[in-house]
Amino acid sequence: MRNFVITADSNSDLLIDYIREKGIGIIPHYYDLENITYGDEINLDPKDFYNKMRLGLMPTTMASNPEVIRRTFTYYINQGYDILHISFSSSLSGGCSNVMAGAREICEENPEAKIIVIDTLNASMGEGMVVMKAVQLKEEGKTIDEIAAWIEEHKFDFKVLFTVDDLGHLYRGGRISRTTAFVGSMINIKPILHINTEGQLVPFTTARGRKKSLNVIFNNMLESMGKYKEEKDVICIVHGDALEDAEYLAKLVRDNLPHKQVIINYVSPSIGAHSGPGAVGLCFMGDN
Repeated sequence: MRNFVITADSNSDLLIDYIREKGIGIIPHYYDLENITYGDEINLDPKDFYNKMRLGLMPTTMASNPEVIRRTFTYYINQGYDILHISFSSSLSGGCSNVMAGAREICEENPEAKIIVIDTLNASMGEGMVVMKAVQLKEEGKTIDEIAAWIEEHKFDFKVLFTVDDLGHLYRGGRISRTTAFVGSMINIKPILHINTEGQLVPFTTARGRKKSLNVIFNNMLESMGKYKEEKDVICIVHGDALEDAEYLAKLVRDNLPHKQVIINYVSPSIGAHSGPGAVGLCFMGDN
């Protein structure tokens, strides 16, 4: 049986130390700002990225590059590894289809190789948590096929709830109407969104005021956890340069669920270009 590696894309928002420690192969997604394309050889510090957005700069995003996908997969195949790739939602980006196409081509050229691509239908640390579970199962001795089967059976148990600070970014991304964005901003309405089972970002509910919106996503998380509530697993908090609000959520988690591990990280720029500065999200395990 061939050994295998786990790969993902940069939209998984995994901590860089974790990526290095576990040897996760990362395929970048890209963003363009001030006529510079970032994501591969060069990257902006997330804080600088969000500060530029606050100044009015509007980045654009691009999915993963087929040539980079091919180069990454070929590197591992040539070393004798099979590949389990855990992908960003196909409903939110063309990156998943790019990876699937690249995997098919390489496997046709290398019949002895196996590349399994899993569409998580998830985003940010919702996807990242799938990667972490795959790593855990691998370390427990599970095979590539056993891990892939487990993820396909349980992938809808990985939940994401988040709120944004500026409705304008959701409007520009086509998530809400111009009228909703204008009226909501006038009366301080904060939308709460989630990722549904089709991998789409959709409205969930609303709250008036920033602190109320954070409490709402936390309380909805508690209601959604079901059998996972008592598990000693991880809850991930992601933010668009809103560390104070992320820490507020972290305190709620630690006070109410002290057995859970808490991880905090930035929303990557290729996602943050659409959610904007101030976005805050909770990623957790919950009953489907």
